[in-house]
Amino acid sequence: MSSDKQFRDDSAPWGRVAEDGTVYVRTPDGERPVGSYEAGTPAEAMEFFTKRFDELEGKVHLLEQRVASGRLAPEEATSSIKALREQVVNAHAVGDLISLAARLDALAPVIAAQRAARKEERAQKSAESKAEKEKLVAEAERLAESSDWRNGANRLRELLATWKELPRLDRATDDALWRRFSTARTTYTRHRKAHFAEEHERRDEARVVKERLAKEAEALATSTDWGPTAGKYRDLMREWKAAGPAPRDVDDRLWQRFRGAQDTFFGARDAANSALDEEFAANAEVKEQILVEAEALLPVTDIDAAKKAFRVLADRWDAAGKVPRDRIKDLEARMRKVEQAIRAVEDEQWSRSDPEKSARADDMIGKLEAGIAETQAKLDKATAAGDTKKAKDLEGELANQEAFLDMAKKAAAEFG
Repeated sequence: MSSDKQFRDDSAPWGRVAEDGTVYVRTPDGERPVGSYEAGTPAEAMEFFTKRFDELEGKVHLLEQRVASGRLAPEEATSSIKALREQVVNAHAVGDLISLAARLDALAPVIAAQRAARKEERAQKSAESKAEKEKLVAEAERLAESSDWRNGANRLRELLATWKELPRLDRATDDALWRRFSTARTTYTRHRKAHFAEEHERRDEARVVKERLAKEAEALATSTDWGPTAGKYRDLMREWKAAGPAPRDVDDRLWQRFRGAQDTFFGARDAANSALDEEFAANAEVKEQILVEAEALLPVTDIDAAKKAFRVLADRWDAAGKVPRDRIKDLEARMRKVEQAIRAVEDEQWSRSDPEKSARADDMIGKLEAGIAETQAKLDKATAAGDTKKAKDLEGELANQEAFLDMAKKAAAEFG
């Protein structure tokens, strides 16, 4: 008994081994048996049941670490603590089971803090999720009222994917937002289908119109009635543009037919005009010579002689025939300038013989000045627009008007 007592006091403060091999653990409530060990010495028995305690302590330590790290959800941690505490309290082991249970109990405030933190985190995430879902709903509803048929469908798919990634809210709020989101998607899809159905119908109508226009253009391709046919092609082109697009593959094919017919006609017309221009080049040379003679009549000193000579030149001018298109305007302007100069001198002489010549001269000055102002305005506009060709013509016209004005003023001065 003395050796047993020495063993209990020095080596096993938390338990003892009775003479019959029963092992007891000491608790504040007294001893309780935890098992028996009859196969070995009391020291071996105590070592066996002490190892069981060490295993429990290892489990407690591991659970403490897992709880402290936050790897366990509060509910899971609470459940694990409860189960392990029951093992500790009823353990068939020798050791400070009360302290071990107290360590488990000490985890309760930690779990409570974690639960509160998680609740706050969930509330924050829920608020963020709600705000994000409200944004998604608002954008979906804007798209539902838009006509962005090209990008809207893709964007709605992106919004749906984003929605699925967001945390759920409370059921009532989440369902309400989802109904709005789903309704917006349905509305957009319905409008989009209606739009493309209408567009398909319009494109089919355009196809019918353009097939007719292509046939009409092809029927005109071999015409040699250049002026009227060119006008018809302009009308057909206006109809083509007004018809709108046909289905893409059909539209391209019909355009090739329509444009090919145009190219055939205008190519033939340009070739014919080029041939005429070559033929008319000699006529232009004749008219150049006539202009030299006509311009030599200025300044007019003998109005009757000038008028007679100009009539002869005008007859020769008409007899000379057509000139290349790019020469018509220039040659006609020079001939008209001579004619206007002769007419101005004739008008001046007539005004001098008129009883009311002074009044008419004043009236002419007013009209010429008004005409000069109008021409000057046109010239300024053409210059501002960068239309150098038109500006050059207006400069010539303005010079003629100013010359006439100068003569009118001289006549008025003589009348005075």
